[in-house]
Amino acid sequence: MYNIIERYMDHLTKEQVESFAKKNNINLSEEELDFTYLFVKKNWATVIANPNALNLDRYKDKFSEENLIKIKKLCKEYSIRYKNYL
Repeated sequence: MYNIIERYMDHLTKEQVESFAKKNNINLSEEELDFTYLFVKKNWATVIANPNALNLDRYKDKFSEENLIKIKKLCKEYSIRYKNYL
């Protein structure tokens, strides 16, 4: 499974991140999108290896309050949904 995720992440585009966010009712500013894209590209393996170590409050200065709440909720939902596969 790791190899599949790695190949996907190697080809992930900023547009895909933006589309996923919009699909989940998260409207990122350009700065938020840039930060999210770079963060995901750099840290995806660490987050998958230990999802509980992800403390989104450390990045509250990078997101609007509304978006941070939505992102936290989304991360929690996906963590619960996919934890058995990782």
